[in-house]
Amino acid sequence: MLSRLFHRQDQRIAATLYASAVDRARAPVFYRHFGVADTIDGRFDMVTLQVILLLNRFKGLSDKRVARLSQNVFDSMFTDMDRTLRELGVGDQGVPHRVKKMAQAFYGRLSAYDAALAAPDDTALTEALIRNLYRGAEIEPELVRQLAIHVRRIAALYAATPVEVFLAGDLPAAPALQETLS
Repeated sequence: MLSRLFHRQDQRIAATLYASAVDRARAPVFYRHFGVADTIDGRFDMVTLQVILLLNRFKGLSDKRVARLSQNVFDSMFTDMDRTLRELGVGDQGVPHRVKKMAQAFYGRLSAYDAALAAPDDTALTEALIRNLYRGAEIEPELVRQLAIHVRRIAALYAATPVEVFLAGDLPAAPALQETLS
């Protein structure tokens, strides 16, 4: 019984972190200024980016609580995707197929962004943003460069934040996007 209580608490914490990541992904500046498509796909890609930045923080940590948190954040995301598809009117038989495609897209982006964030410069990151967030659409290079700077600053902020902050369900306050532009 006690383990179920902790399991539910872990799920609530993960759901809170996921909701915070979604709030960040919904910031109008991404769609108005940075030209991210304000579509289902564009929003999925922004949420994916925000969740990947969060999960990137937990990469390489051997703490079982962190591994559970990471898995629960992922589960929260795909529970939300399932619910959203159903709200959009996708039929019961079509939802699993679409969620599977979304998961495959997520894992591809996870691999690309993890590699790009590990790179010493922003070349791979800007390429990953163009390919995944903009889906290859024409975008002003300066906007992508500015967004890459912001993404890297968020990753650095998360890396500098003690893991206990995340385990408590808190996402550190991100710098205002305007402050990150140089």
